[in-house]
Amino acid sequence: MPKNSLLAAVFKPNVNVNLLSQTSFALLRVVVGMMIVHNGLDKLSNIESFSQAYVQVIGLPFPLFFSYVAALTELIGAPLLALGLLTRPAALGLFSTMCVAMYHHILVAGFSIPYLELSAVYAACFLFFAINGGGLFSTDALLANWLDASALSAQAKRVMNLEKVYEATSIVEPKVNA
Repeated sequence: MPKNSLLAAVFKPNVNVNLLSQTSFALLRVVVGMMIVHNGLDKLSNIESFSQAYVQVIGLPFPLFFSYVAALTELIGAPLLALGLLTRPAALGLFSTMCVAMYHHILVAGFSIPYLELSAVYAACFLFFAINGGGLFSTDALLANWLDASALSAQAKRVMNLEKVYEATSIVEPKVNA
């Protein structure tokens, strides 16, 4: 294998909707969804304390109300994300909760990476799913296929056409006149 094609294979992004990428998206969705559930349970176990220590500190009005909103977003949104059901709205709610958590961390500890890292990683994952949806191995995809098979196949055809265009442009090499 020539050196250039090996480097190209290493750096080439995955533009295919393939089994491996969709499986990894599903695995990430399930793991992140299941891991965030305990945060909602922790909040509900002592909601008044959470409200005073976290929500009131950042100056939000009605701290007890917003504490319940955060807890219920994590308790309802996380399993929905894991199942891939209503993935985008669930991920958007969880992303919003993590943005508030990051804001709290910055107010309390400044821009401290060790303090911010977990909420930032969660926020990035939730933003990914808010933008991309649940993927092919999600309840959303099953429902979309059931509701509108023609629209899903049209989308798959667009992706395949984009893939063909990408492959055609990556194969063409410029001519060098000697």
